[in-house]
Amino acid sequence: MKAMVATRKGLFELLKTPSGWQLDQVSFLGDPVSMCLHDKRDGSIYAALNLGHFGVKLHRRPRDSSDWVEVAVPAYPPQAEDRQGDIEWKLKLIWSLECGARNEPGVLWAGTSPGGLFKSPDGGEHWELIRSLWEKPERKGWFGGGYDVPGIHSICLDPRNKQHMLLGISCGGAWQTHDAGATWNLAAKGMRATYMPPELADDQNIQDPHLITRCQCAPDVLWCQHHNGIWRSTDNAASWQQLTTPEGMSDFGFAVAAHPRDPDTAWFVPAMADQKRIPQDAALSVTRTRDGGKTFQSLHSGLPQHDCYDLIYRHGLAVSDDGQCLLMASTTGGLWSSENAGDEWQNISMNLPPVYAVKFY
Repeated sequence: MKAMVATRKGLFELLKTPSGWQLDQVSFLGDPVSMCLHDKRDGSIYAALNLGHFGVKLHRRPRDSSDWVEVAVPAYPPQAEDRQGDIEWKLKLIWSLECGARNEPGVLWAGTSPGGLFKSPDGGEHWELIRSLWEKPERKGWFGGGYDVPGIHSICLDPRNKQHMLLGISCGGAWQTHDAGATWNLAAKGMRATYMPPELADDQNIQDPHLITRCQCAPDVLWCQHHNGIWRSTDNAASWQQLTTPEGMSDFGFAVAAHPRDPDTAWFVPAMADQKRIPQDAALSVTRTRDGGKTFQSLHSGLPQHDCYDLIYRHGLAVSDDGQCLLMASTTGGLWSSENAGDEWQNISMNLPPVYAVKFY
């Protein structure tokens, strides 16, 4: 088993050995890697870099190769004169990367800031903006959460049908297509944004789902770590139900991981809302439910319980295909693993650069 850790100073690859996780290799040392992706269809690895003044870059490494090849990045079309009042049509960040269906070799999807969805038919050599979403009039109501502009951080494809996809947008709610992106509809019914005036709190278009993920074995089940709590859908995002954590357990956070084989199991990483954004009581923990959100358990064995200020960001928690191995990494450079679904944790490193994403491959 291998894993990738995308950080502010490079892409770190890990190898699982009998003695534990070991650092295998480092790429793009010193450069911010905002997202990474392993394509199971052909074995390629992708790394998205955010180089500031030098712009956004995307690299691909073919299977069994040590060499990275720079490919194209999503590019917005020229901004027309009558759109000058809009946000700048310029790529700021590749925030999410996903592979297309198994029978679509080379197809990639990229979610970006400032809120555009792009599709590549050929492994990143060319990209096309999905204009049907970009031209939705509701997009004018989107706004940035932690960033100055809105962004697409969650791309949830339906393994049963490549025509179906759900997006999570901060702050723009959840959007769904049933025809491969030809048309889109809002899919955040039931979510509630208490940071808005009461008359706008239920507006689907201004919700801030920090991350949305789908259960692969039961695709109608979706989990959402929202700015204002935890939500679950069992009808493919036709509706969402808020879940209640026990008194004293925070339901604020950014990360969520769905068990790939059990639709009732998911993991979250609680933090203190809203400006503090540190672990509750300065003690790091993971929250797990095994009954669809009826009850929650706090898992902290092996995690720092004193003077801990690590924040786990949106893509900083990952679960393996068997649902037993977890990796978690923080914006303070901590990295932990669990081999028993979160019951116990082992520290791998406390000295990494700030982590943006972790992925198994």
